[in-house]
This record gives sequence, C-alpha cells and structure tokens, in this order.
Amino acid sequence: MTDHPILIAGGGIGGLAAACGLARKGYRSIVVEQAPALGEIGAGIQIGPNAFHCFDYLGIGDEAREKAVYVDHLRLMDAQTAEDITSIPLDEPFRKFYGNPYAVVHRADLHGVLLKYCEDSPLVDIRTNHVVTGYEQDDTSATLLLKDRDPIKGSFLIGAEGLRSPIRAQMIGDGEPRISGHTTYRSVIPTEQMPEDLRWNAATLWAGPKCHIVHYPLKGGKVYNLVVTYHRDLQEAIAGKPVTKEEVAQGFEHIHPKARQIIEHGKDWKLWVLCDRDPISNWVDGRVALLGDSAHPMLQYFAQGACMAMEDAVALSHCVEHHDDNTENALQRYQEMRKVRTARVQMNSRLIGEYIYHPDDAKAAVRNHVMRGMSPDDWYQQLNWLYGSNGLEDSAVSSVAAQ
Repeated sequence: MTDHPILIAGGGIGGLAAACGLARKGYRSIVVEQAPALGEIGAGIQIGPNAFHCFDYLGIGDEAREKAVYVDHLRLMDAQTAEDITSIPLDEPFRKFYGNPYAVVHRADLHGVLLKYCEDSPLVDIRTNHVVTGYEQDDTSATLLLKDRDPIKGSFLIGAEGLRSPIRAQMIGDGEPRISGHTTYRSVIPTEQMPEDLRWNAATLWAGPKCHIVHYPLKGGKVYNLVVTYHRDLQEAIAGKPVTKEEVAQGFEHIHPKARQIIEHGKDWKLWVLCDRDPISNWVDGRVALLGDSAHPMLQYFAQGACMAMEDAVALSHCVEHHDDNTENALQRYQEMRKVRTARVQMNSRLIGEYIYHPDDAKAAVRNHVMRGMSPDDWYQQLNWLYGSNGLEDSAVSSVAAQ
C-alpha cells in the first residue's frame, strides 16, 4: 500500500475528509477535482454530535469549532398555525449525553477547514481541473482515467465525486439518480434583514402540508440561512438556478404569515430539485471504493449528508491502518462498517420528509400529538442511534466519541 499514493476522486467535503484521515495515519494521497479551483457552493449545513466526533478524529476539531454557530434549540413549528410543536434543548445535558454539541456552519467554512489541513500536509497532493472518466485496476494498483490527461496510478482509488460519480457509474451502472420532486430554494441574508421576531438562536423548522421552511444563524450570527422547500413534483434535476421571490412563494398561501414572511425577506433565491438513490449493499470493486454521496446520496431531511461522508472518511482511514497489508480486505471492512448505518439514514431521510416535515390533516395531528409529549430525555434516547457513540458500533468514530 505504500508503493503508490492513494487516489481520491473529488475535492468536496467527503474527498478532503478522506485525505485528512489518511494523512493522519501517515498515508500519501492525490486528490483530483474537476473544477478549476477548489470551493463549495451552497449555504448552511447542520452538524450533529457525530460530526464533531469526526472532526476530532480527523485533526480539525478546534478549527471546526471556531467556525460553528452553537444554536440553543432544534425547534419544530406548525407552519399553518405558528404554534410550537416541540423544541429540543441543545444545552449542557444534551452535550453531556452525546459527548459533543449540535451546531450549524456555512458549508464553505467547513470545506475551507478541511482544505487548509490538506494544503498544509506534505502527504496530500491536490490537483484541480482533472475530469474523471473512469478507472482500471490490476492485482497491485488502481489507475484513475482522466479526460485529456495522462492516467494516474495509485495503490487504490476512492470515488467521492458526489451524486453523479463517474466512478459509481462504471462500478454500479445504475443510471441517473432518483428525482424526488421536492424543490428547495436557498438564500442567505444579513441578520438585520431577518424579521426581528424570528431572530432566534435556533435551527427552526416550520412544517406544513407538502412544504417546510428552515432558518438559522450563520457566520457568528452575522447572517441567516433560509431554506424553503415545496413538493412541486418537478422531474428535472436542477441545481443552483436563480429564481424570483414570486416563484418561491407559489403554493405557500396556506402557510401562516409569520412563517411566510421568511420568503419575503429572502434575497437572491436559488433553486435545487432534491435527488437521492436507493441504498445499495456493495460499493467496492477490488481496489476501488465509493464514499459519501457517491456511495449513499440522501435527501436533506436528516441533515446528515456531510456528516455521513465524514464518518466514511474516519472509517476508511481506520480500516486502511488496520489492514495495511491487504487493500481489498481494508476496503471490504470499510464497506461492512458503513453500509447498514448509511442505508438507515437514507431510508429515514425519505420517511421523515413525508411524515414529519410535510404531512397534512390527520397525519400532522398525530405528529403534533406524539412530539409534544416527548421530553428532552425522550429525544436523547430517540436520536441516540444517530448521534451517540453507541450508534457507531465497531467504528473508529466510537473510540473518538468515548475519549
């Protein structure tokens, strides 16, 4: 495994996290990215305690904590009545239970922390403007095939290029991703433009029939991240398309004015149509493995896409270290550690989108009744499989969380 560097296709959060984890174990890697410069689009993401476990393992814990905004609650509101459904406090008892906090961060800030670690490490070689077309392998190496460039040989290859990964296309051949029809609009505005009565230090979700609205502070409270989602049944995959405020507001006439004003205050809205894929049981082919959205793309409703990619990176580096003499065994062990957990998050992300975020009538009434009856301790136990170290059984992440 030391004869050639490890190849990583994709310079997003997952690919850079993998490079960080491998460098921490003393392994060289080459990260190739198709864009001419490394960077992240999008806005805010939520990071649960399991992400902080990963930050520490990857060696970026202090830097990531400096970029995070520590919200006081996870707050669920009824978008039709403007009434509270439930609120999960994220105070000291929460942190003590899980061993780490819950926070929000700008995606570009988190990516920047990972990028700086990689740029500062002599073990990570980052190459931009490299378009991946596929791979080849033999008994001792894997070769990354590139458009209009010479192939690159490595000890093994990690495909972390995201939803439409060329590595996955060659390995799995499952075509285009599943288009959910859920349309998400995103905006980031200065805090002074946020309605005063909604400047809560909370990750707030307004749940309504076929729609929801999310807002929370970013950048040390200087801006607010706004996310508006409607199930418009669109069947075209769109990413980052600028749209008008009037388009965003369509279909929200039934939502309470207090929640609807979020749309009015948003600026420079951009549109995404959400996509995912069905879980698969195998994402390893000899010396080639998938990671993050290339392996298990999921809907946004559990706020776990980036977290799962970082967990993958931790598990991968752990397995490589402990199976240094056999690459195929290392990658198979990595897959075994990750496939059930990531599939569970994929499946639950679909379910809570339907039954927690977007239900109407009797389904919404059941949601409200059940969730209003839950105490903070009830929530801690309910989410322990996801955020707690015991939910990461047989994983390197659990050893970090226990420290």
